[in-house]
Amino acid sequence: MFAGFIRRCCVILTTALCVTACSKSPQESFYQSGIVYCSESNPVNFNPQLDTSGTTSDATSHQIYGRLLDFEPDTGRIIPSLAESWLISDDGLTYTFQLRKDVNFHTTDYFTPSRTFNADDVLFSINRWRLPSHPYHNVSGGRYPYFESLGLAENITSVSRINGYRVEITLQRRDSSFLANLATDFSIILSEEYAQQLLNRGVPERIDHFPVGTGPFKYDSYRKDHFIRYQRNDAYWKDEITAEHLIYDITPKSSLRLAKLITSECDAIAFPAQTELDIIRNRENLLLAEKPGLNIGFWAFNTQRPPFDNPDVRRALAFAIDKNTLLEAVYLGSATRAKTLLPGASWAYQADADDTAYNPVLARKLLDDAGVEPGFTMTIWAMPVERAYNPNAAKMAELIQRYLADVGIRATIVTYDWTTFRRHLREGLHDSVLIGWSADNGDPDNFYRPLLSCGAIPSGTNRAMWCNNDYDTLLNEALQTEDTAQRKAIYQQVNRLLYEQLPIVPIAHAYRYRAYRDELEGMTINPYGGVRFGGVSKAL
Repeated sequence: MFAGFIRRCCVILTTALCVTACSKSPQESFYQSGIVYCSESNPVNFNPQLDTSGTTSDATSHQIYGRLLDFEPDTGRIIPSLAESWLISDDGLTYTFQLRKDVNFHTTDYFTPSRTFNADDVLFSINRWRLPSHPYHNVSGGRYPYFESLGLAENITSVSRINGYRVEITLQRRDSSFLANLATDFSIILSEEYAQQLLNRGVPERIDHFPVGTGPFKYDSYRKDHFIRYQRNDAYWKDEITAEHLIYDITPKSSLRLAKLITSECDAIAFPAQTELDIIRNRENLLLAEKPGLNIGFWAFNTQRPPFDNPDVRRALAFAIDKNTLLEAVYLGSATRAKTLLPGASWAYQADADDTAYNPVLARKLLDDAGVEPGFTMTIWAMPVERAYNPNAAKMAELIQRYLADVGIRATIVTYDWTTFRRHLREGLHDSVLIGWSADNGDPDNFYRPLLSCGAIPSGTNRAMWCNNDYDTLLNEALQTEDTAQRKAIYQQVNRLLYEQLPIVPIAHAYRYRAYRDELEGMTINPYGGVRFGGVSKAL
């Protein structure tokens, strides 16, 4: 088997070298003067406010944009960014942000700013997703899935400009995760001046496809299924050494990404396959960084479709599968078994939480009691892309298909291209789906609310389409206190409720990997959200 893999790699390497020779010679200097990152797919757009896909976030959030706050990568601590400092009122409802001065927006072929970043940009960026009456709210579809899933807009009473460099945000009720949400990949700051120019020209949608931000790179060009090109922002406010150019080489096949990494056609790659990790570890000039993942891979049931609206049917399906075998076959030892949504790295992790066990006899009995006869048919939707939380959804679906056959259920595996797949999921066309979530911050609410709250159904992040008022009440109660012990006790109640209802079956918390050539300096794994190339340089 290994010899066959090597032979396939040799063929791919030869192909990659030919492609390199044929396609890159006209722009060799462009490639040599920058970093080439082999990404797995196309971004949906260039504004992460509009999309929760990791592909969009990786391509945009930390390359093009800045946020009021950021996470310190090693500790997860919230640190200043475009906001230099902040104050919180005694009642926990008012947040006052002092903004950084002399921060430049990108100068591009399509926009030249006349001023630096100020309070107007913060108001525009937040009010766009917050207010349905905002002139940009409905541009590009008018959906802001991350913010919708949290109900964040409903909890903000006002966003006020105190002066040019001070902004005040007032909430209706306390939210202990509020600052963390402002530091996520989705809470980017856009240019109000650029937006106004586009609106005056009658082309407001260009803001999401020809982006302008304050980040370390500025947009150059994009060709779907081929590449994204960025240029260094020489006016970036942070003092850090960054490569002159950044190129995303869009390469869907993992084996081809590895081949390009080996031949130096790429300097770093997205989502190396589990079968490739030892090859990378043992290869001279290649480095493999790894960290425990703040993520969850799961099997979700569409609870708005009978018989999946019955908790006993969902429980039967959970008992029908052997999670340990799924971990061994799909993750190859690079993941831990999931009992709840929260991984072990979370401060609210519950080690003694209830978990389902493989019991096909009990599964069949529960199905019989629920009136689900042998021969029942259902679908398992499998992601067409690789993700850290599920590196091979198709293989996992095949294994689950066999387990279900053992209890008299005939399962059909369904997949589409990634954009169509996600659209149909939002439309609720699935019976069940293998998918997951990577944390955007370290707060437990970032798992519980986007994945299963009632408010997350319209946003499309609640793949189970499950709504439970007791669940939402507990989540809201947890946000009313800063006391982590109290919050942890509440989340234990949440875990018990989810075990009883089983809208999803937690399967795995996977390690995160970043494979890159040793010429790169400053390359790290970002535990919260997308990949970062600011501060990364290439030794020549």
